[in-house]
Amino acid sequence: MVAAVGFMLAVGAWRSGDLPWQQQVTETVGTRGADLESMSWQLTSHEGERVSPQSWIGQTSLVFFGFTWCPDVCPMTLLNISDWLEELGPDADGLAVHLVSVDPERDTPEVLADYLSNFDPRISGLTGSPDEVAQAADDFNATYRRVPRDDGDYTVDHTAGVMVFDPDGRLSSIIDLHDDPKFAVPKIRRAMEREV
Repeated sequence: MVAAVGFMLAVGAWRSGDLPWQQQVTETVGTRGADLESMSWQLTSHEGERVSPQSWIGQTSLVFFGFTWCPDVCPMTLLNISDWLEELGPDADGLAVHLVSVDPERDTPEVLADYLSNFDPRISGLTGSPDEVAQAADDFNATYRRVPRDDGDYTVDHTAGVMVFDPDGRLSSIIDLHDDPKFAVPKIRRAMEREV
């Protein structure tokens, strides 16, 4: 019971944007124009397949940077994405939805597969070597940094917005942490309606 109440309080604080680190993370969100065709990264999916940005051309894509040990932002964002996909219904079947891990040391394809089994099965996980992840983050203008904790472990601060790319591979919009949920699905639909 205590744990459940604590979780709900944490969720409430996260949704309100009052957590001290949220402002810092939000400020690091990059908004530089991005174009999938100009990117050169290659990563490995949670199913063990090699993936490049060009393979996403022709479909609307949602991209989110995070990691499986993230205590709050990542699971809440993935729950939000799962809700958006449910609201979109069959239209969501044509979407490509990807979590790019910023913690390649711990997030192997197997760990990502296990973690993502808690969310909508249409969400894919991507990981790679530290250099490969750094290349992907640079291409997307995403930022992340490893932060040591007092217990000797570490966490990772990272860009928290969901990037929405249209079927041409152009950045259409970013769904921010603090966006009203009612605006998220319209942003995705606008990207889906653009002609290739």
